[in-house]
Amino acid sequence: MISSLRDRYVAATLRHRWAVIAGASLLMLAAAAGARFIGATNDYLLLFRDDNPELRAFQALENTYSTTDRALIAVAPREGSVFSGEALGAIVELTEAAWSSPYSSRVDSLTNYIHSEALGEDDLVVAPLVEDASSLSDADLARIETIALDAVELVGRLVARDGRAAGVVINFALPENQDAAVIEINGYLDSLLEEARASHPGIDYYVTGDVPMHRAFAQATADDLRTRTPIVLVIIVVLSALLLRSIPGTAAIVAVLVFAINTTMGIAGWLGVVFSPTSSGVPIIIMVIAVADSIHVVTSVLSGLRRGLDRNTAIVESFRANAYPIFLTSVTTAVGFLSLNAAESPPFHDLGNYVALGVLWAFTYSMTLLPALLSVLPLRASVRSGAAGGFDGLADFVVARRAVLLWSAATAAVVLATGVLHIELTDNPTRYFDERYEFRRHSDYVAENLTSLDRLEYSLDAGREGGITDPDYLRTVDAFAEWFREQPEVTHVQAFSDIIKRLNRNLHG
Repeated sequence: MISSLRDRYVAATLRHRWAVIAGASLLMLAAAAGARFIGATNDYLLLFRDDNPELRAFQALENTYSTTDRALIAVAPREGSVFSGEALGAIVELTEAAWSSPYSSRVDSLTNYIHSEALGEDDLVVAPLVEDASSLSDADLARIETIALDAVELVGRLVARDGRAAGVVINFALPENQDAAVIEINGYLDSLLEEARASHPGIDYYVTGDVPMHRAFAQATADDLRTRTPIVLVIIVVLSALLLRSIPGTAAIVAVLVFAINTTMGIAGWLGVVFSPTSSGVPIIIMVIAVADSIHVVTSVLSGLRRGLDRNTAIVESFRANAYPIFLTSVTTAVGFLSLNAAESPPFHDLGNYVALGVLWAFTYSMTLLPALLSVLPLRASVRSGAAGGFDGLADFVVARRAVLLWSAATAAVVLATGVLHIELTDNPTRYFDERYEFRRHSDYVAENLTSLDRLEYSLDAGREGGITDPDYLRTVDAFAEWFREQPEVTHVQAFSDIIKRLNRNLHG
């Protein structure tokens, strides 16, 4: 009964093929109109659910102290150290200009570091470490170098331990529309550094941090959508044309891909979805699955034509053989992607939901648009392809040597599976990018020559109002900081106790 219904359905589709093509086209165009409403964001906080405990702790930390969106500009003279008149002057200029960055809330650098020292028994001098850089003598430069390289607040954060590079750190208070702010900030920093490079050609500048990383994610996502999707489509078209030896058959397959992707992305737009780099791969995944559906149908139709069947009979026979397997494949694939809703990260929910939707649309178009197109397009029975004959030979080889191949494959699988033990899990954002991206190259330089980009921040509760000045509390904080400084991969530790110790030393000789 099911087979009879299927045959009657396909026959009706072929009989009203132009109406089916027109209806599918109108549906696709109506859905695709929503694609213009698709949002995109590179806010990494979207990777976490609102009730995520780590996210809540992070938000509480920012609410208590300040936001942690930063940009770090490394200043690196090509010759000598940063403790020269020109280099310090360049840092002063950069520090002053950085205050004018959009949404900037604080700027820290080697030159505006507030240094305090005791003069005599009663005087305490508090002033920026560098003042009037152009008039500094050699003795002044040597004094600044000694102070800077001895200050735990600076070394490994705002100045390299060998003095070859220094940093300017800009903190930002980003608005709710973070993506627009990121574009504005990075545009300002680009102009600022262009002027700095022109004024000081002997100094190199490297930019990294959260805000530049947001832009790098946007660039990578745009590059992927602009280049990766067309490349995959071209590969599919070329391989389909070569293997099927049928341009009309290839055109029908491409039509199903385009219709499925446009419909899915359009619906996503109408629903107001905001895609992130995590979920940006939806079109490619849909494309791969859609081609698997349609190519089975087209291959069977061409096979029927080679056997002498007329076109419509070949289409009916192809659907009789492939409709149910394709249905099972589509449903199980959709269920598999829908399981991503169990993931902790919301962008994976979007990835799973819209790929599942795309899979079902690919099945729908394969069962409606595809037979109608195959009935209209000038399909011809081609000579049996060499690839098909090669697969027949491979099948004969596998059947004849099934025992040897079974045990060989099982042994190889077991041996290769041991490699799982060597997999390392890491989440270093800079490694998301290859060296084509300036952000990756600049971040690598900063990590190797100045400071690490990975931070741990702790809020240490004193237990009572004003308790942070209690000596026992300060000793505990200091011990915690010293323990971190002894760890092999720690480059810099900054704690409130460091400031109190410095003031105590100055005030008591």
